[in-house]
Amino acid sequence: MKTDKVYLVGFMGAGKSSLARALAARLDWRAEDIDSRIEAREGRTIATIFSREGEPYFRSVERQVLVDLLPLRHAVVATGGGTFADPENRQLINRDGFSVWLDAPIETLVARLPVDGRRPLAPDRAQFEALYETRRTAYRQAHYRLDTDRGPVEALAEELLEQLEA
Repeated sequence: MKTDKVYLVGFMGAGKSSLARALAARLDWRAEDIDSRIEAREGRTIATIFSREGEPYFRSVERQVLVDLLPLRHAVVATGGGTFADPENRQLINRDGFSVWLDAPIETLVARLPVDGRRPLAPDRAQFEALYETRRTAYRQAHYRLDTDRGPVEALAEELLEQLEA
């Protein structure tokens, strides 16, 4: 095994949380989810944090949660969609573990997004697509790219496990 920590990065709806649980189970490691930790820490949803405090506040909490996770080993961490877009976060992640970009086509992501307002940065298709294109530049700086259209979560976990053991 090349690493003792894996960070899953990618756009909202790419499947980071699901794959983190599946991969962690295969490795017998912990699965951590930055967005879930933020909601637990704040006692409210991400959508509520965005609407009441704004994105800069959310990003500061996100960075602190990431820093809190740095000492943890034998973990698969599902990042938020924007976590890796921040240069400082990206540097921390790439130094601390093996980063994997879950690359999904825009059509797949749009189909997976709930329309209930839980995704505060996906209010309309044009904004969503612009944000997607902007963040792809950052995601390309991950250590490995995994095409999420290649199969179900278990198959993706197997492919990633093989990559980690290579």
